[in-house]
Amino acid sequence: MPQQVAPGLLSWASDIEPGTVEQAARAARLPFIPSHVALMPDAHVGMGATVGSVIPTQGAIIPSAVGVDIGCGMVATETDLTAADLPDSLAALMPLIEQRIPAGVGQGHDDPRVDGALDALGRPHTSLTGKQETTTAAQFGTLGSGNHFVEVCLDERDHVWTVLHSGSRGIGNQLATKHIGEAKKLMKQYFITLEDPDLAYLVQGTPQFTAYIEDMLWAQRYAMASRARMAEVLVASLVEVVGQGSALRTINCHHNFTQQERHHGRDVWITRKGAIKAADGDEGVIPGSMGTRSYIVTGLGNPASYNSCSHGAGRRMSRTEARRKLTAASLAEAMGGRTWNADRAGALVDEHPEAYKDIDAVMEDQKDLVAVQHTLRQVFNYKG
Repeated sequence: MPQQVAPGLLSWASDIEPGTVEQAARAARLPFIPSHVALMPDAHVGMGATVGSVIPTQGAIIPSAVGVDIGCGMVATETDLTAADLPDSLAALMPLIEQRIPAGVGQGHDDPRVDGALDALGRPHTSLTGKQETTTAAQFGTLGSGNHFVEVCLDERDHVWTVLHSGSRGIGNQLATKHIGEAKKLMKQYFITLEDPDLAYLVQGTPQFTAYIEDMLWAQRYAMASRARMAEVLVASLVEVVGQGSALRTINCHHNFTQQERHHGRDVWITRKGAIKAADGDEGVIPGSMGTRSYIVTGLGNPASYNSCSHGAGRRMSRTEARRKLTAASLAEAMGGRTWNADRAGALVDEHPEAYKDIDAVMEDQKDLVAVQHTLRQVFNYKG
């Protein structure tokens, strides 16, 4: 159940840092926030707006609250395979995924297929340069870096799932950075002083607002379609290794996005920064960290959270702190018998399970937000 941790701020988090509350309270004090800001149980400090926050706005929007990875989210596919169908090792899957779902900063397909997938998304408001067009096509259906990942999991019935985390890649970052900069420029132009410059906003009805909304909605479509493509490739690769199998259903959901919704009698923009839409009956994917559990959930439609829930476990250590305090050896121990990028353990220390909150505690905190359908445990992990 939520607690009011500051004026205009409700929190579902039993494990939360004072700095996180202070940051979220700065957003809650903005004049165009018509009601409370909701903090999810995985909330932690972000850039400008708090990761794991749900922010209602009326008449304005904060580009940095959506963030630079517009449309980042999860896709999970349930297959008709069971644990008994899997080989003793999924090592043969790793090179297929590395080749077919490129990962890493700036990485893309060497020879991207032109099959109309991008044309179906329409065009962003901002005209793309020739280089951006080429990169956007090459990075469609690719993973990215950081905590983006590919997994094969088993649920409590030993049914096989694939799970993938990705966003809008380089083009989403470039579009977001452009509009965040534009918002900051307008604050200076009109002598608007903010408690945090990263909370710079755009006012509805202005050309800058319209341009951002069109670019942002396009980047969200790009991210979702890219995840859908990778989910198909991932299942096809798994079937190739196993020798049989097919997809039963797929759940594809954003957790960095904004859209217009009606809450508490008002039409508002709801920005979910590290949060999933969890209206009554909505299906969602909530990943834990490497070496822990993930969850397939159904939303309960809690109006106090603006029909939202957490997007994951949430960090308890910054990446710098994790690299300073944790080790590759302890990460290898945490990963146990899973197939993973063990040869890159040193580079993945900042994704160590101990760098994240306890996912089971997060799920306990949000029992009034979602119901658990299935609990997943990893058997294969490929990290960007």
